[in-house]
Amino acid sequence: MAEPGIAPDQLDGLVTLLDLIRSGEARTRPELARRADLGRTVVTQRLGQLLASGLVAEGPLGPSTGGRAPRQLRFRADAGVVLVAELGATSITAGVTDLAGELLGHRSRTWDIAAGPDATLARVEALFDGLLAEGPSAPVWGVGVGVPGPVEFASGRPMAPPIMPGWDGHPVRDRLAARYDAPVWVDNDVNMMALGEVRSGLARHVDDLIYVKIGTGIGAGLVSGGRLHRGAQGCAGDIGHISLGGSVPEAADVVCRCGNTGCLEALAGGGALARDATAAAASGRSPVLAARLAEAGMLDAHDVGRAAEFGDPVAVELLQRAGAIVGETLAALVNFFNPSMILLGGRVGASGNLLLASIRQAVYRRSLPLATRDLQVGLSPLSDRVGLRGAAFMVVDELFSRERLGRWITEGSPAGRPALAAG
Repeated sequence: MAEPGIAPDQLDGLVTLLDLIRSGEARTRPELARRADLGRTVVTQRLGQLLASGLVAEGPLGPSTGGRAPRQLRFRADAGVVLVAELGATSITAGVTDLAGELLGHRSRTWDIAAGPDATLARVEALFDGLLAEGPSAPVWGVGVGVPGPVEFASGRPMAPPIMPGWDGHPVRDRLAARYDAPVWVDNDVNMMALGEVRSGLARHVDDLIYVKIGTGIGAGLVSGGRLHRGAQGCAGDIGHISLGGSVPEAADVVCRCGNTGCLEALAGGGALARDATAAAASGRSPVLAARLAEAGMLDAHDVGRAAEFGDPVAVELLQRAGAIVGETLAALVNFFNPSMILLGGRVGASGNLLLASIRQAVYRRSLPLATRDLQVGLSPLSDRVGLRGAAFMVVDELFSRERLGRWITEGSPAGRPALAAG
C-alpha cells in the first residue's frame, strides 16, 4: 500500500534503488540504472527523494569508465539507531546498532525470565537507556526484541510460552513502542539468530538453513530460499516440543515444562543435562560432578561440558546421549526440509565438539544420502551477538519494506511513528 502522494510505481522504484544501495550492489547512478533496469530520469527522481529523506548521501567521485567520473552513493547507516534485545531463560542481552545492523554497543545481565514481563521489560529499558546515554545521538528508528518462546509475529505478543510464566499475550510491543516512540517488532529468539547468521555469519550465502539453539530449551529457526520462514502464525521451528515417546524408551516418564511428556528439550536440553548430571552426582556415579555439586550447590549444562573436557565418563555419556537424541530429531527435519546447512548455537549447542560430533553422526546416519550429500553441520561462530544482529536486520527489513517505506519516507524518519509495526 502506498501513502497518498507516492504512486505505486514510484514506491517500487524507491524500494529497488534503496535495496541496491544498502546491499552495495550499486554505488553510482549508472550502476543503479543498469541493475534496476530503470531510465536515467526515473533514477534521478527517485534518488532525489532518497537523498532528501536522509537515507542516502553522496560521496567522492568514483572511477571513470571513459567519460565523466560518477559520484558515489552510500546508505546513511548513521541516520538512526535500532535498539535490540535478546531475552533468554537466564539472561538478558541488549544492544544498539546502526541502520546496517552493525552493533555499536551491548550489555548482558543475568536474569530469570520467570520474574515476569513487567520486571523483565523494566530491566530491558534500563539497559537500553544506558546504551543510548553512552552511544550516538541519532534518533531511535525502531526496536527489535527476541523472546524464548512462541510469538504471534503480527501482534508482537508471546503465546503460551512454556518457560515464561505470566507472559502469555503480554503487549510487549505496546509498552516499548510507547517508551521509545518508535515501531517495535517482537519475534522468537531463534528466528533472530537464524536471520543474523544468514545476513552476517557463516550462513551468509546459504539459502536453506536450520539454526538450532540448544540452551535451557531447544528451538530452531528455518530459512528457506534465503527468507526466514515463520509459518502461518509465527511458531515454525518449535522443535523442542516434538514428542520422542516412540523412539526414546524412558521418554514417557519425563515431564516437560509445557505439560506434555517426552519432549525433545525435556530429554536433551540444558535443563535435562543439569537434571541428569545432578542425579549422577547424587548417586556417586560421577565423583567429578559430585565435587562440583558440593562446591556450587547446583549443576548446569556448562558443568557437564567442563567435566567432559576433563574426561569424566559420565559427563561424556550425557553429552553423547543428548547429541544423539537431538541429531535423530534433526535427521527427520533434514529429510523433510533438505537444508544445505545446520548451525548449532545457544550456551549448550555451541559448547564444544563432543556434542557437535554426536549430533553430526546421528544426522548423517539417519538422513537420506541425497539430503546429506552436501550438508554442512557446524557451530555458530557469532556467539551471543548473532541474536542482536538478527533483531536489527528484522527491524530494518520491516522499515525499508515496500509496505512501510512509503508510509514514512516523505517525513524523513520513522521515529515518532510507533504504529508502523502494526500496519
